Amino acid sequence: MTMKLTSQSFRDGDYLDEKYILSKEFGFGCAGGNQSPQLSWSGAPEGTKSFAITCFDPDAPTGSGFWHWLIVNIPPTTTELALDAGNPNAPKLPPGALQTRNDVGKPCYIGPCPPPNDHPHRYIFTVFAVSQETLPVQADTSAAVVGFNLHFNTLAKATLMGLYKRTA
Repeated sequence: MTMKLTSQSFRDGDYLDEKYILSKEFGFGCAGGNQSPQLSWSGAPEGTKSFAITCFDPDAPTGSGFWHWLIVNIPPTTTELALDAGNPNAPKLPPGALQTRNDVGKPCYIGPCPPPNDHPHRYIFTVFAVSQETLPVQADTSAAVVGFNLHFNTLAKATLMGLYKRTA
């Protein structure tokens, strides 16, 4: 069986609703709700000991993309993250799951907020079936180090892409 990632919040290739877009308190000029979308997955291979979730914008004008969300050490019995699970003030993550530092330096979900009038950006949500119960990372670990650990410990993965274009 192939791994599959779905969402009740959006379908693959859809534009993301404003409730998932970065909120104004982050200071980048967007005024969304900054809620992480609901995500569900199935088809994890035998030997899966945990899951990880990431959200990455390969279109960010940084030369290296932009990491919006990273969660590791999700228990292997978990098959869903609730709406707004990336909010560190809402106790919606499963026990043991760990959010790590995104590209604004915080262990939380940070919604899309591309430059005004840029082309639509792709937001790639990925679920990883991981061969380890816990990865050797902490809340302040960089996305590059999390990615390095995932590279060597991923059994399977699935993606879901949302789009967003900022007009002003």
